[in-house]
Amino acid sequence: MNALHRRRIAGVCFLLAVAGPAAAERLRQDPAAIVDAVHQFATRETRLLPGRVSVQVGGVDERLALPACAALDPFLPPGNRLWGTATVGVRCLDPTPWSIYVPVTVRVEGTVLVAARPLAAGTRLEAADLAPLAADLTQLPAGVITDLRDAVGKTVATGIAAGQPLRVEQLKLPPVVMQGQTVKVVAKGRGFVVSAEGRSLSTAGEGQLAQVRMANGQVVSGIARAGAVVEVAY
Repeated sequence: MNALHRRRIAGVCFLLAVAGPAAAERLRQDPAAIVDAVHQFATRETRLLPGRVSVQVGGVDERLALPACAALDPFLPPGNRLWGTATVGVRCLDPTPWSIYVPVTVRVEGTVLVAARPLAAGTRLEAADLAPLAADLTQLPAGVITDLRDAVGKTVATGIAAGQPLRVEQLKLPPVVMQGQTVKVVAKGRGFVVSAEGRSLSTAGEGQLAQVRMANGQVVSGIARAGAVVEVAY
């Protein structure tokens, strides 16, 4: 082998040594692109949540060395929801199939209603009994109340300590129909409205279902309304 051939072979080996790592890097999936795809997906899916939403995406282990993907496809695995600590999957179908799961934290900053003072069972709530509190809704129990209209006028079912967030199950509607009470049953249908008296078989708040026994013994079900009225639709 002459000197010219040796120099050409050495040049080719040098180019392969330089290009090899760069070519391999081009065939490897960029972890930052996965994180960005997950962030965009989570931001889009949580845009209608109440309050101010922030999304934080966990890192992707670069040692995985996933093959480069032509189109990343984020998805929400079964049993997951974007609320608090969650997981988002990312899959690739082309050119080499693979999938990965990335941790995500979703915070929802909003205002909840808390008891402004200790509230005993049976208290009928007024606006002065409640106070607003800024909080991360994802860290609170389900059913916390955020709107005054969902609390004022309702009755406390169990005692609530001062500063405690109010939950839907802690409140009940004040009764508008009492068991054993004589009520007015208003039956409505296409083109007619008739009314008669009956005796309530249950206690119900505004908008709740009530059963009434009519004078002829028939039992009907309807919606309780203020003024000891039960509406029956036909």
